[in-house]
Amino acid sequence: MTTGTILITGATSGLGRATAVELHRRGWTVLAHGRSAAKLADLGAATGGATGLLADLDSLAGVRSLAEQVLDRVDRLDVLVNNAAVGFGPPGGGREVSADGYELRMAVNYLAPVLLTRLLLPLLRAAAPARVVNVGSIGQMEFDPADIDFTRNYAGVHAYRRSKLALVAHTFDLAEQLRGQGVTVNCVHPAALMDTAMVRQARIAPMSTVDEGLAAVLAQVTSPALDGVTGQFYTGTRRASALAPAYDPGFRRDLREVAERMLTCTSRQEAG
Repeated sequence: MTTGTILITGATSGLGRATAVELHRRGWTVLAHGRSAAKLADLGAATGGATGLLADLDSLAGVRSLAEQVLDRVDRLDVLVNNAAVGFGPPGGGREVSADGYELRMAVNYLAPVLLTRLLLPLLRAAAPARVVNVGSIGQMEFDPADIDFTRNYAGVHAYRRSKLALVAHTFDLAEQLRGQGVTVNCVHPAALMDTAMVRQARIAPMSTVDEGLAAVLAQVTSPALDGVTGQFYTGTRRASALAPAYDPGFRRDLREVAERMLTCTSRQEAG
């Protein structure tokens, strides 16, 4: 793709902001999501035209609000970049929950992209060939979907890694579901520990620049070599392998069932 309409979640800082700025410079129509009106205004000024969409993805209502804002503005979506995420958190930080009562990292890093993509599929199909790019991580961690709330032996870094395994498993499921419909779905680990606020909050020395991660995301969005390629995991611009459970039909089935209960309930108490 050379130009088109793109939605980038988590677009007001770090990798998301860099992606929004660069694609707007290249002539794309950029819909930029953020949860700070001030930061969205700053991004709009920096790009001279990106459309800011305000929503907090730590609630399912916020995800639905974002989808409604997109549906109100455009009738097709060429690319969806699910980039927004909650990182490791500060060392020793306690367990956090979303507005709906779910473990925060699983809610924002996994449930939000699942629901947002589902709600925007009509726009993606209308633009076919279209792409969904899930920004994942090579840092994945096995878990039992029955323990998705992670109430015992909690650590922020482990919660983050569990959520990223869930996201890549969802990538593979959705790619199979949409095969032949003109919408590809891939997951990319952009770069290791980029110099972002998320990494600095965890008090970890950055290993990569945002520009290195940007190159990987831009390839997912624009590379003609990825026309028709779907259901893959990438590290940078190279095809790679995710953690084994992402390929396990049993794990993916159990994860889907748990996620469906969470998405159709209004609170953690309802989900049981």
